[in-house]
Amino acid sequence: MLFRGWPAQRRTTMRMVSGTALAVCAAVTPVAAQAPSAAAPTTVVAGRPKVAANVPRTASGKPDLTGLWDFATLTPLERPKEFGERAFLTREEVAAIEKRAADSALQDRAPAAGDPGTYNRFWTDFGSRVVEGARNSLVIDPPDGRIPPLTPAARAREDAMWEKRKVAAQAQDLPSWDRCIIGFNAGPPILPSGYNNNLQIFQTGDTVALLTEMAHDARIVPMDGRPRLPKAIQQWRGDSRGRWEGDTLVIESGNFSNKGTGTLVLDRQFGPRPYLGGITDENFRLTERFTRIDRDTLIYEYTVDDPTIWTRPWTVSMTMRSGSEGLFEYACHEGNYGLANILSAARADEKQGSAPKSEGR
Repeated sequence: MLFRGWPAQRRTTMRMVSGTALAVCAAVTPVAAQAPSAAAPTTVVAGRPKVAANVPRTASGKPDLTGLWDFATLTPLERPKEFGERAFLTREEVAAIEKRAADSALQDRAPAAGDPGTYNRFWTDFGSRVVEGARNSLVIDPPDGRIPPLTPAARAREDAMWEKRKVAAQAQDLPSWDRCIIGFNAGPPILPSGYNNNLQIFQTGDTVALLTEMAHDARIVPMDGRPRLPKAIQQWRGDSRGRWEGDTLVIESGNFSNKGTGTLVLDRQFGPRPYLGGITDENFRLTERFTRIDRDTLIYEYTVDDPTIWTRPWTVSMTMRSGSEGLFEYACHEGNYGLANILSAARADEKQGSAPKSEGR
């Protein structure tokens, strides 16, 4: 597989390289200044900061969310099991995590046995900081900081998709993100990944547009109170409607397509990390909240609710920080011969009788 969207990946990586020294300073210097004493707690204070008085606002008085936002983070989606019931990092842990990321920014790891590897570290940008509040997971509900279990039906669906993906006898057997349709970190909902963690927001009085760098299209959110689409009309990114609750933009989405072919979890290949691209169905409901708490910080929260996929709703909170660079085109299919090679290999296997023919051929 060729590098997808490489101009943007080079941009984010060079930003990371130029910021390495700053990241080291940010990780080390504050620790010396904030070293805990016997009277001072070692855990970073929990809770979401209040909206600052200097938050930019539109002519109508609503917070102005317009601009470019970087949502890369060193905080994992799910709480590592070694933390148990503890939800927050100590100052020392924060400093160690951020320093380790800065020190290893361009250090490649040797490929695993039987795996030649794909992108090296030059192309990745996992960020340099943990989220606001120093939580040890992006998941804030359930309280254990972990994604709820899948329902039996969802697990069966995911296993069936995985089996089809291994054969990949036709394009439809591959996940929607391999086919460059939807997914990656754009979701919805938005979820940090290894690179291109950038969101541009456009805001008018009656519309908000959300454009993520991966993959290639904007999500248009009406704010004028118009009725939702009929339930029979389903879309890859769902049907979204927005409103203001005080200083928070709330977006509710439904009418998601049930034709997605993404996998729910990629633990067999990429570690225990849920991936939401294209796994939605007609029962998928998403509530997102955007709160700009100061000039440079946007808190993004969302709740996923689908009783046919997960055993209970779950909520994520993550930090987006303002950026000064524009988005680059993420040309997902440009120069990408991976899909053609996968399908040609499937045809060769069929001729040799070593693979079942795909349904519908």
